[in-house]
Amino acid sequence: MRATVLRRLMAEEFGEIRAETLATDHVLSALGGRTVRQALAAGESPKEIWCAICAEFDVPPQRR
Repeated sequence: MRATVLRRLMAEEFGEIRAETLATDHVLSALGGRTVRQALAAGESPKEIWCAICAEFDVPPQRR
């Protein structure tokens, strides 16, 4: 998965504005206490980030 796909999935799930806010401001413990942007900058896999987001926000399995 690419970062662009991650961004698209987040926008589809949360809406563009909320997705951007989550990526910038929401700290995920599953990502070592980092935000999505920080995790991407640190080289974390976009797929692992998406899995962490899905778990954190209870995204239904059919949309994971």
